[in-house]
Amino acid sequence: MHSRMVTSGLIALDHVLQGLRLGDNVVWQVDSLDDYRYFAEPFARQAIRDGKRCIYLRFAPHAPILPPLDGLVTIPVDPHLGFDAFSGALHQIIEAEGREVFYVFDSLSALVVEWATDELLANFFQVTCPFLFELDTVAYFALTRGQHSHGAVARIRDTTQVLLDIYQAKGEMYLHPLKVWDRYSPQMFLPHVMSDPSWTPVFGSGEAAALSASAGRGPLQVMAKSIAPWESVYRRLMQYRETGMDLDEKTPEVAALKQELSRMMIGTHPEFSRLVDNYVTLNDLFDIRDRLIGSGRIGGKAAGMLVARRILMAVPGETDFSEILDAHDSFYIGSDVFFTFLVNNDLFRLRLQLSRATQISHEEFAEVEKRFLAGRFPPEIMEQFRDMLAYFGQAPIIARSSSLLEDSFGNAFAGKYRSEYCANQGTPEERLEAFLRAVKLVYASAINPDAMTYRRARGLGESDEQMAILVQRVSGTPYKQFFFPSLAGVAFSRNPYAWTDRIDPARGMIRLVFGLGTRAVNRVGNDYPRMIAVSHPQLRPESGAKIAKYSQWEVDLIDLEENTLTTRPLMEVLEGRDYPNLYLLVSLMKDGYPADPWTSRLETTQDELVLTFNNLLVKTAFVRLIGEMLTRLEKAYGQPLDTEFTAAVDAAGRVRINLLQCRPMKLPGATGPVQLPEGIPPERVLFRSGRTISGGVTPPIRYLLYIDPEWYGAIDSPETKKSFGRIVGRINENPAVAQGRILMMGPGRWGSSNINLGVNASYADISNTTVLVEMAREEAGQVPEVSYGTHFFLDLVEAQIIYLPVFPNDPEAEFNREVFESLPNILTDLLPDAGRFGEVIRVFDLPATTGGLYAHVVADPQSQRAICYLE
Repeated sequence: MHSRMVTSGLIALDHVLQGLRLGDNVVWQVDSLDDYRYFAEPFARQAIRDGKRCIYLRFAPHAPILPPLDGLVTIPVDPHLGFDAFSGALHQIIEAEGREVFYVFDSLSALVVEWATDELLANFFQVTCPFLFELDTVAYFALTRGQHSHGAVARIRDTTQVLLDIYQAKGEMYLHPLKVWDRYSPQMFLPHVMSDPSWTPVFGSGEAAALSASAGRGPLQVMAKSIAPWESVYRRLMQYRETGMDLDEKTPEVAALKQELSRMMIGTHPEFSRLVDNYVTLNDLFDIRDRLIGSGRIGGKAAGMLVARRILMAVPGETDFSEILDAHDSFYIGSDVFFTFLVNNDLFRLRLQLSRATQISHEEFAEVEKRFLAGRFPPEIMEQFRDMLAYFGQAPIIARSSSLLEDSFGNAFAGKYRSEYCANQGTPEERLEAFLRAVKLVYASAINPDAMTYRRARGLGESDEQMAILVQRVSGTPYKQFFFPSLAGVAFSRNPYAWTDRIDPARGMIRLVFGLGTRAVNRVGNDYPRMIAVSHPQLRPESGAKIAKYSQWEVDLIDLEENTLTTRPLMEVLEGRDYPNLYLLVSLMKDGYPADPWTSRLETTQDELVLTFNNLLVKTAFVRLIGEMLTRLEKAYGQPLDTEFTAAVDAAGRVRINLLQCRPMKLPGATGPVQLPEGIPPERVLFRSGRTISGGVTPPIRYLLYIDPEWYGAIDSPETKKSFGRIVGRINENPAVAQGRILMMGPGRWGSSNINLGVNASYADISNTTVLVEMAREEAGQVPEVSYGTHFFLDLVEAQIIYLPVFPNDPEAEFNREVFESLPNILTDLLPDAGRFGEVIRVFDLPATTGGLYAHVVADPQSQRAICYLE
C-alpha cells in the first residue's frame, strides 16, 4: 500500500528522492523556518491541485508556515494542555480525516518550549508518525537543526521515513538527505546544491568538508545546545550556583528561572504554584532534580509531600518541626519516563482507545496489566534504577503513584492508582526484577476501571494525566523477621464525624493503626483503626466491652524472610510481649473491660492485649504534634487537608513523625444544619438512621437497589458472593438508572475486601449512586465501619454521594421491611441473565410501582439523623 508515488511539488526534489510515497513522514532539519516554508508551500499547492485533502496543523506561536490557500484546511490544536491531551487530540483528528490525507505541521521545536523536554517531543513523534504511515498519508515536519538532544533526534530519525538536512553556505542553499526509506541511488545521500534548474550533488571530499565547516555543521548532535527549557533553565541556574551567588536572592532573573524550574518539575496549578513560590527554595528544587530519574514532573503526591514538609519547617510556631520530622529519603521517576515506556512498548494507542471506552471490565484490565508487565525500559533508565536500588541496599521501599492530577485541588484520586511495596530482599538482580514489576503495575493502574471512571466523572477524561512515581524508603524498624512502623495512619484538619457535641470538628481527627498504614486507608477484614478526635483524644465512639470488638486485630507488615508484604494476627506479631514501648499501644483486658498498663514491662502478664493507644494519647505529645501540624498546614493551604503519616516514640518518650502525603480535602455533603421533614406518614418512611456523616437533601430518586442482609449472610458460596459487586456495577452502568438516580442499600461494608462483611464493589461499581446505605446487623457480622478517612469514603465525599449507616436494631433507627418485601423486583428487566440473584438483589422502579412516588433522602450531620421517604 505504501509504494504509490506522489510529487513534492518540486521536480528537482522528486528527482533526488525518487519521489515521495504514500506513508512518508518527511522531517526537515532547518536553521530558519523560511527554509521549511520553501518546501512546505509547493507541497501543499501540489496536493490541492491533485485533488488531495491538505491539512495544516497549527499549534506554534511562530508565523504561519503556509499562506491562505484555496482548498487548504487549517486546524488549530493547543499544546498548552500538555503532551497527553495534545497527542490524543491529534490522533482523533488523524483518525477522523482518514486515508491519503496530506499534512503540514508547524515546527516541532515549538513543542519543546511548551513541554520543557526533548523526551516528550520524541515521544510525540514516535506515536504519531506510525499512525500517519498506516493511513497512507504524507506529512511534513520541521526541526530546528542543532537545538535538540542527540537522543531525541535519533529516535525521530529511527521512526521517520525521510529525514532531510537543509542549510545555507557560501550564499547557496543545500539539501542533504540523511534518511530515505526504501529508496536508493548512488548520489542520494550526498549534499546537493539547490541551483536551478537541477540540484547538483557535491562529490569532492574537500569541497564537502569545507562546505560543512562553512555551514557550522558538526558531525554529532551536542546535548548542551538543546533549546529544551529542561536543560537550558537548569544550565543557567547552575552557572549562577557555581559563581557562589546566593541563589535565594530575589534578583529578577534568578526568581524567574526558579519559577520556571518549579513549573517544569512540580506543575502549574495556580494555588499550588502559590505555595511553591512562598515556601520551596531553589536548593529544594536542586535536591529534587538530583534525585529525579528521567525527566518531567514529579506528580501531585510527591509535590504535596514536599511542599507540606517545607511549610512545617518554614512557619514558626510552638514546635520546631525540624526536630520532629524524619527525612523522607525519596526518589522520583519523572512523568516523561511513563510516556516513553508507553511509546516504546506500543501501549500509547491502547491507552488512548481505553480512555475513550465507556467502561473497561476488570477482566479486560487484567489483560492490559499483562502487556504492561511485558514492557521494557530504555538502558539509561535501567542504569538509574540500578543506582537507586544500590543506594537503598536491602531496605524495604515503596513505589507510590504520583500522577499529574493526583492529590491536587479538587481531585484526590484517593486509592485509584497503585502503590507497590518492595520487601527488597535477595540478590541485586532479584531486587531489580521486583522493583520493575512494581513500577509497571503502578503504570498500568493509570487505566484501571476505577481510575477511568473517576476521571470521566470529574470531566478529566481529556486532561493531561501522566504517571510519575514517588519511590520512598519504607518507614519503620525491623522486629523479629518483620519490618513495619509502630504507628501509621491518616490525619484530617477537620472532623465531620463528631460522635458527641463535646468534640470540636475544626480541630481535626486521626485514624491510627499499628503497622503499615494500609489498614488505615483500606476497608479490610473485621478490623477497626482507632478513631481519635484531636480536641478530645480520649473520647471513643465505643465504650466498655465493645472497645475490644471494635479494635485492630491484624497487622500489615513486610516479612523480610518471605520477602513480601503480608498480614499477620496481632497476637502472633506481639508474641513475647517485648515490642518496644508496647505499654503505650495496648490495654489489658480484665473482666471484659480494657485497663491501661501502668508499667512498661508486659512480658509477664497473662491478660489479653487490645490495641487502644490509650497511653500514647495521654503520656506523649503525639496528639498535640499532629494537631499543630494540621493547623499549620491548613492555614498555609487556606483550606482543610488530608495527610498520611508514620510515627514512632523513642525510649525517652520523644515523638518522631514522617509526613508521607498531604492533599486538599473536600468536606462531605452539607456541613450546616439540615431540617428534617415532619409528619411523613409511617407507611411512606423507608428508613430512618440515628447516625450520619455526610449530610444533604437529594433530588427525587427513581430506583432503589436493595441487597437483603439475611439472604446475603446465608450464602455459602464465596464465588457467588464475589459476583455481587459486578452485578451491582452493571446496574450502575445502565443509562436509565444513571439518569433516574439510584439509592443502593447493602449489608455491612460496601467495598470491603472481605466478602463476608459486605459487597466487594469498587468505586466504578457504585459511581452513579446518589445515596449509599450500609445495613448493620451485628448478629450476622455485617457491621458498617464508620470509615471516615478510608479511600473508599473519600470517593463518596468527592462524588457527593451521601453515605448512611442504618442499624435496624438501634432504637433510634427505623426500617420499613414490608415495603422492601412487597415491591416488584425489576432486576431481570435490567439484566436478563441475573435471574439467579433475584432473591438477594432487588431493584425497584419506585414511581412505576408506587403510583408516581420517588425516594427522597434528608440527612443532617449535626443532629446525626437522616430519613428516607416516598413522596
